[in-house]
Amino acid sequence: MAFEGLAERLQGTLQKIKGKGKVSEADVKEMMKDVRRALIEADVNLKVVKEFVKNVSERAVGQEVMKSLTPGQHVIKIVKDELTELMGGEQSQISFATKPPTVIMMVGLQGAGKTTTTGKLANLLRKKYNKKPLLVAADIYRPAAIKQLETLGKQLSLPVFALGTDISPVEIVKQALEHAKEEHHDVVMIDTAGRLHIDETLMQELKDIRAIKEPDEIFLVVDAMTGQDAVNVANNFNETIGITGVLLTKLDGDTRGGAALSIRSVTQKPIKFVGMGEKMDALEAFHPERMASRILGMGDMMSLIEKAQANVDEEKAKELEEKFRTQSFTFDDFLEQISQMKQMGPLDEIIKMLPGAGKIKGLENAKIDEKQMDRVEAIIYSMTTQEKTTPDIINGPRKKRIAKGSGTSIQDVNRLLKQFEDMKKMMKQMTNMQQKGKKKMRMPGLDSLFK
Repeated sequence: MAFEGLAERLQGTLQKIKGKGKVSEADVKEMMKDVRRALIEADVNLKVVKEFVKNVSERAVGQEVMKSLTPGQHVIKIVKDELTELMGGEQSQISFATKPPTVIMMVGLQGAGKTTTTGKLANLLRKKYNKKPLLVAADIYRPAAIKQLETLGKQLSLPVFALGTDISPVEIVKQALEHAKEEHHDVVMIDTAGRLHIDETLMQELKDIRAIKEPDEIFLVVDAMTGQDAVNVANNFNETIGITGVLLTKLDGDTRGGAALSIRSVTQKPIKFVGMGEKMDALEAFHPERMASRILGMGDMMSLIEKAQANVDEEKAKELEEKFRTQSFTFDDFLEQISQMKQMGPLDEIIKMLPGAGKIKGLENAKIDEKQMDRVEAIIYSMTTQEKTTPDIINGPRKKRIAKGSGTSIQDVNRLLKQFEDMKKMMKQMTNMQQKGKKKMRMPGLDSLFK
């Protein structure tokens, strides 16, 4: 899980100072020792750590804090601001060409996930920006890379321009650009060759491709889990060919987060996107402020809202609301809710986007058992149409049949039936409250997944 170790350490350290009515220089000094240790353990570049500690310390002992009514909270705000600045300050947008096509060069070492990330980014550009991308297979040294890109193109219904392994990458890119103009593609994504390590031949080839037409973006794909190596690779590529941004893969599996916290400061190039899973839609725009909030346990409501908007059908949501109000919500509707929740990503990650979730008993280290969701689905699928619509008819023999058909126990079936009834009552109360102008709540039934 991204930043898990760092988040735990920083949140614990800041909790000590949060409630202080008065913060002394000694308090700040003690806190910064812990922060420094946490950053170093997270594999953050040492120069970056020193600069961060210096900036926070100077601001935290200033008059601004000492005269504050809530100095402890003010110090936490300073840490959040500096953490945000460290990762780039504001979100860095893609630079689209004023006259299409926009040319994006994807570069990086072998094993970083460059080809897969090329497909993910093309998919995102089509969905979010309504673009018509063309994928270009310019890695002639690894036939598997061409095949992989073609497979991804087929999977995503995206066109791939490939001329095999006997034509030079420079010629392939030249012809691809002509093809893109003829077919009216407004984005051309060039999947270049990688190497096991940076070498002169690789860099010269990238320079030659860049010389055909200056790319609008040169994205370096690096594996977040390699820590300081990722920072070194980014620095070398930037100094040799010049990059415009970084795409970090496997950030969801990097418990330390050193690369994400160091790259911007060392290279002065922004992190533009991060890979948060293996699925083809698991690529997210990188928002420094939102990430800083997540690290410090403040939640990330904006990202949560965006995920919900992308995965929850508005018409279905309205229909569901009416069903709750009239008590006509069925197990089929519940299945639909589970499906929508799954599409939003791992549920423990979703929970942690809620502000203050770490302080709620039982959620501070929430590890939702995804298999429990599978068991719930299996139980519902084992019901007849009538049972799903009218669960009151489910008696002893029916429960026994459902348990056997779903590979669960009668106790599991009983638990789900009770949770379902409790949820219906709760959601009826909430929809009634909403009609009176009170807060609205979504994603019913979440509590049942913790049972």
